[in-house]
Parts: sequence; C-alpha cells; structure tokens
Amino acid sequence: MPAQPPQLPVPDGHALQYSQQLIQRICTEIARQGGQISFRDFMQLALYAPGLGYYVAGSRKLGAEGDFVTAPEIAPLFSHCLAQAIVPALQELDEANILEVGAGRGVMAAEILRHLQAIEQLPEHYYILELSGELRERQAQTLAQHVPECISRVVWLASLPDELSAVVLGNEVVDAMPVNIVSKLEGGWQEQYVAWRDGRFIWQAGEITDPRLVERMQAIEEKLGISFDTGYTSEINLLAEDWLNALGNSLKQGLVLLIDYGFPCHEFYHPQRNSGTLMCHYRHHAHADPFLYPGLQDITAHVDFSAMAEAAYQTGFSIVGYTNQANFLIGSGLTEFCQTDPAEGMQPQMLLANQIKKLTLPHEMGELFKVIGFSRQLEVSLPGFMLRDMRNSL
Repeated sequence: MPAQPPQLPVPDGHALQYSQQLIQRICTEIARQGGQISFRDFMQLALYAPGLGYYVAGSRKLGAEGDFVTAPEIAPLFSHCLAQAIVPALQELDEANILEVGAGRGVMAAEILRHLQAIEQLPEHYYILELSGELRERQAQTLAQHVPECISRVVWLASLPDELSAVVLGNEVVDAMPVNIVSKLEGGWQEQYVAWRDGRFIWQAGEITDPRLVERMQAIEEKLGISFDTGYTSEINLLAEDWLNALGNSLKQGLVLLIDYGFPCHEFYHPQRNSGTLMCHYRHHAHADPFLYPGLQDITAHVDFSAMAEAAYQTGFSIVGYTNQANFLIGSGLTEFCQTDPAEGMQPQMLLANQIKKLTLPHEMGELFKVIGFSRQLEVSLPGFMLRDMRNSL
C-alpha cells in the first residue's frame, strides 16, 4: 500500500480491517485476470464491490462527517434553483416524473419536492436510482423528516426502467463512473493497469485491449491539431458514454440535466494537463493516490463534456444547453431565492451570502462545475441556459 501522506487522518482499526477485506477482494480479481486488472476494473471494485465498495457500504460519505460536500449539502438554494429550472419540462411532459440518479443522503430530493410542492408542480413520481441499500435508508429518513407528505411519490429503483417519461437529474454522478487511463509511451498508446507487488498496489502499463481507447485518443489529437508528448496520461470515460446510451434507450420522452465538474475536450485534454484529472477525497482532504485506503475514500475523474455531448447526439438526444453552474443558477432564479427576513438580523444574511459565494464564485464551484442538458421528444427552453449558453465551446 502507498505510504500515507502525512496530512491525512488515520482510519481507526475497524475501518482499516474493512479496507483490508476490499484489498483481498481486488487481489483475488487481479489473480483471476492473470496478474493485473485495468484501472477501470480497480475503480469499479474500489467504489462498487458488493458490500465493500466505497459507495455501497456503510461509511458516511457526504457532509461534515464524511469525505466531501456536494452543492445540495451546501445550501437549499441549489435544489430550489434546480427545481425551478425543470418546471418548463415537467409542464410539457406527457407523464411528469423525475428520476434522480444517485441521490446521496436525499437532501436534494427533499428540497426539490419541497419547492415543487410550494408552487403546485409536484411530479407524479420521484424516482431515485440508488445502488446502495445504506444510502436508500438515509434517503428515506431525510424525506420522511423534511417532506413526509411527499414520501408516497418516491420510488426507489435498482436499474433504469425499460420505458420512462421524466426529467432525469444527475448531480456529481458521471465523475464517479470508473474510467480507463491511457498513456502515450514510446511504442504508442498503452493502458494503465493495476497489479499487486510486495504488499501494495502498483501501476503497470500494458497493451490496450479495447480499440476504442486508441481511436479516441487519436481522434482527440486530430481534433485539437496536436501530438501529445511521450508520457502524456489521461482518462477516457467510456462507461459514462455507455450509460448515457442506455439512458437514451430507456427515456422515451424527457429532459436530462447533468451537473458535474469538468471541461470541454480542448481543456480536458490540454497538453499541459499531462497527468489527467484523477483525484481522491478522504475526510475532506483531496489527493491523487487511488490506492490509499480502498473502500474508505472516493475516487473521481473530471468529465469530458464534449464526449458526453457527442454520445448524447449519437443516442438521439438534442442538446438543450451547456453552461457553468453560476450562470445556470442565476438564470434559474437564484436572486429570487436570496431574500431573508430583516427581523432575523444579520446572521441569516451572512450565512446566505457565504452559501451563494460557494455555489457561484469562479474559485469555488461556479466555474469548474458545469450543467449540460439533453432532451428527447421534448421541445423545451430552460432559463438556466439563457444567460450564457456555452455550447459552441464543446
């Protein structure tokens, strides 16, 4: 196992024992595959191995007691703006449903339902696609506590339905999908694999088995008019594109909104970003070692929004818009939700101001986080994309 960076908290004995079980599970898979597995397989096991992976086991992940904080956890404003943003789509759908993919603790679902209830625009169903039984329980608790009158509309799913009419919401979903990692070496493009040597996981370059990876990197070089230097390493998220294709096959009519951190192709694969975007989050510390404490830390990669847009187009979606989070929230009515009662004094105003800063300032979440929208069999314009539609940058 890699040496522990000195700034990271040390897990307790129970957590380390749990992590060791996952290490054994990964080592078993490495042996089964002949001594190495793709990083995509490693990330899949580290995050989603049944009963052990980071997202499907019982450790707290979100909020102050977890490893990171998402926008819905920062402020109800985020969810209220998102709820207001999708009203035009809900009004046009033949069946007004919402499907949230990976709902965390259920905070966003609760606040969206609260806002839609207040403006009498509740959906027929609020579906939650969630793989973690532990998170399903927390979501149910959150919803029962904050919007008990809406709980009958909530339906949990373990997979995409065969047919669906809905607004689909994915906040920080794509970044957690396992990625392939490729490097340009002397002999051409190779894939980065994971092996186990001397009691720790190590990187190991090897032959690419999925030709789409080579084709993609060659197409990117051609598109950008460059040739990457030897040693250039980055990620390709084929799984996210396959997921979007599956979603397109399921969604007969609807809108898809994805909110995540990332870049268009020319920024994602910038020659100076030569080590990729892979990052890990453990107890509110960000670092770059995916082999540290398997099962106890989040592993993510930024989103290539150009690739997502191309995959959506190939699946038959229309692109509704693309912009950064700050523009989307302001266009969706952020300023209208910023009123406080003067009788309550300055404290609520200061709290609200801090929340708005975190959501919208460029050095916080406002610029790095993007929002992209796709539609199928639905003609709809969203105010959130009207302030500054950045589709031409894709």
